[in-house]
Amino acid sequence: MPNGAVAIFGLGAMGRGMATSLMQAGLVTHGFDINADAVAKFRDSGGAAGTIAEVAATLDAVVIVVVNAAQTRAVLFGEDGIADKLAPGTVVIACATVAPDVAQDLAQQCEERGLHYLDAPVSGGTLRAGDGTLSVLASGSAAAFTKARPALDAMASQVFELGAEIGAGSSMKAINQMLVGIQIAAMGEALTFGMTQGVKPEMFFDVIRQCAGTSWALESRAPHVIAGDYTPLSTIDIWLKDLGIVLDIAKDAKFGAPLTAAALQQYLAASGSGLGHEDDAAVAKVYARNAGLTLPGAQA
Repeated sequence: MPNGAVAIFGLGAMGRGMATSLMQAGLVTHGFDINADAVAKFRDSGGAAGTIAEVAATLDAVVIVVVNAAQTRAVLFGEDGIADKLAPGTVVIACATVAPDVAQDLAQQCEERGLHYLDAPVSGGTLRAGDGTLSVLASGSAAAFTKARPALDAMASQVFELGAEIGAGSSMKAINQMLVGIQIAAMGEALTFGMTQGVKPEMFFDVIRQCAGTSWALESRAPHVIAGDYTPLSTIDIWLKDLGIVLDIAKDAKFGAPLTAAALQQYLAASGSGLGHEDDAAVAKVYARNAGLTLPGAQA
């Protein structure tokens, strides 16, 4: 697909960055979103024109970067779903965080229509989406990987091929989200605990990031708290969905996940306090409020 065509569905923070990476790799890239302004901005920046009906049969790959399973299902099989418009052999690269059984069901419906399906959730956030250095946690057939390779190479610096079984990618994403969700909440807890001991957030960050207690979550999110800037890279409400999926999978496996459950309660408390659309570092505000602390910045 060096000169092939791809359509990306979902031009939010992640999808727009991924679309930019596809265009920069030289792929003809169409972008669609329920937000007409997002589509207009994408086309103004070089995105290919055309309606879904006009371009569907020309596509080599479809990349779906929406919030959840319901939106993925709607893009594929809804009232104006893309699946019945695609040419046989097109690959669907599904990037939303969903439960493994959902991925399996979506894949089966695609395969019944002669489409390839790649269970391909991503990790890395909006900054890495924009520069084509995401990690993709993917599973699917060899044919699906072959068809998807040009798009994957454009969007990602690492593509973890997790086998042919659909759902393996989603399982690995759930494991990743379990860890990251817990670690962001732990960052908020540790930073505010430090404040009760007279440790300013700036000192906390300078010291702990060089000690064994550091993590990607701490190094990425503590600066947001220090700056008092909760412009969302990933929102509080994303964790209600993602950790909810993790706990549903754990329940089916009869696996106790108490740390995940505790972290989810903190995100629920933050969302219930009106912070759902703020950056997930705002989970620190729950700890600060409960301890009577004042975080840095006017927005704290």
